Amino acid sequence: MASKPRSIFEEVATPQKAVAAPGGIDRGRRDARGAIRGWLMVLFALVVCMIAVGGMTRLTDSGLSITEWKPVTGAIPPLNDAAWEAEFARYQATPQFALMNHQMTLAEFKPIYWWEWGHRQLGRMMGLIWAVGFVFFWASRRIPAGWTGRLLLVGALGGMQGAIGWWMVHGGLQEGMVSVPSYRLATHLGLAFGILGLIAWYVLRLGRREADLLVARRSGERRLAAGATGLMHLAFLQIILGALVAGIDAGRAFPTWPLMGDGFLPPDPFTRSPLWRNFFEDAGLVQFIHRMVGYALAALAVVVWLRARRSANRATRGAFHAMLAMLAVQIALGIFTALYSAPWQIAIVHQFGAVVMWVLILRGRFLARYPLPQSVRG
Repeated sequence: MASKPRSIFEEVATPQKAVAAPGGIDRGRRDARGAIRGWLMVLFALVVCMIAVGGMTRLTDSGLSITEWKPVTGAIPPLNDAAWEAEFARYQATPQFALMNHQMTLAEFKPIYWWEWGHRQLGRMMGLIWAVGFVFFWASRRIPAGWTGRLLLVGALGGMQGAIGWWMVHGGLQEGMVSVPSYRLATHLGLAFGILGLIAWYVLRLGRREADLLVARRSGERRLAAGATGLMHLAFLQIILGALVAGIDAGRAFPTWPLMGDGFLPPDPFTRSPLWRNFFEDAGLVQFIHRMVGYALAALAVVVWLRARRSANRATRGAFHAMLAMLAVQIALGIFTALYSAPWQIAIVHQFGAVVMWVLILRGRFLARYPLPQSVRG
């Protein structure tokens, strides 16, 4: 069939091509990302509370007050005098009571019981909130692509943390022990900071669309991010060393600074056999290593900060300014903790300072890898 002749003035319609809407890669998942981010922020707050309560549990020597691990039924505390007497009798059978607290009364036992019970209760609450949130987002198919395994990892590490917590307490209930083993305490605290850092990283990632992160990574500052990664690893080592110091009360051993007593080195640092035990059990040597790594951390932080000062991105510079300022505060808190023989009021603030410092280092690293967009004028 011949086509109909057209006037040269006739408008000719052209087929419209489908154009992807901006942000289409995230469409349909935007609400889920925000909700999951809020859920993770609740878990983040709970981990911070657990670290603080765990620190108070250690500083008040409360960690061995509950001698059984009952993940479900243990959530119910003693509800009458008979139950309190039975709980106290179990504690009286521990080496800590026989060697350190043999004059303790039931009235004096109750405060240390509540510290440990509260610590375990926070762990149960975190596990429940994770499980309910994960099942809801998974069942409603609102988890963004690639995030199911990441969210499962948070729950798996939380479950592992509970098991390690009991492994730590069980070690302190053995014959001749009056506190939990320091290396087990360090493992427990190290995993807590690992979980905290993982959640913080996920919260930062979920705060921006995947498409925006892909674009931002192209303008990331690799050398600055690498420096921040090294700083992150060294800060984690320092946190582990801080747990070793707390585990053997090494913070009370040398209330002097900058010297260790009368000298740069602590006296007789290698008296235990085998040699490796000194690095975990000698109070002077453990505190000395903690101080030296603190100085190394400060030096590396200044180097990374100097590089960050040259960043063209205002938000990135601000993140590293905040990191360095917090590190200075943390060093001052560490010095005061040592000078005053680690009173619990200063020691717990020092531990909380480690949490803030850790998160600020992670935030600086994130912004070095994924800088925020800004105008040409900066």
